[in-house]
Amino acid sequence: MNEGEVDNQELLLTEDQYLTSGVHIGTQQKSADMKDFIFKVRGDGLYVLDVKKTDRRIRRAAKHLSRLDPKTVLVVSARQYGQKPVKVFSEIFGFNYFAGRFVPGTLSNPQLPSFMEPEVLMVTDPSADQQALKEAVTNGIPVMGLCDANNETKNVDIVIPSNNKGRRALATVYWLIARELAKNKGIENFELTVEDFEATI
Repeated sequence: MNEGEVDNQELLLTEDQYLTSGVHIGTQQKSADMKDFIFKVRGDGLYVLDVKKTDRRIRRAAKHLSRLDPKTVLVVSARQYGQKPVKVFSEIFGFNYFAGRFVPGTLSNPQLPSFMEPEVLMVTDPSADQQALKEAVTNGIPVMGLCDANNETKNVDIVIPSNNKGRRALATVYWLIARELAKNKGIENFELTVEDFEATI
């Protein structure tokens, strides 16, 4: 899909809702890879992500996931605030997941009890989840990932530009992907809220 095609499409959340959840708040460093997803730089030096592009990529990720057998999807988060959203998200749809430490060799060592060969790996942060990312790349497994302003994305096939460190932001993005995925799968009574995905402090 051409990024420009859906410019007039209504956002999955209002722009205000995106902003209050902090999905757009980037870091004070930006990588060259992420420059197309940066909306502006704030006075305090924080890079701000373009929520319209985030919105488009959430739809794209959900569309891709809806075509796959859930047993062939692996979702990971080493980041503390990503663990609950990943667990809730994965349990709704029957995806495999690691919420916490990823077991090295899971994607590369057939001798391990945890070994699997997923059709897609979804990472919450390419930096924090680099072991899983590295094994996926080595084995030709496509990767989708939540990428902040400072992330390198050369090994991420579907980039979802997002604050991947904030508690509310992570809950919001995973909730939106889940809601969109439920819609794509024809699940009509998706009643979970962002709060259901949010890590407790």
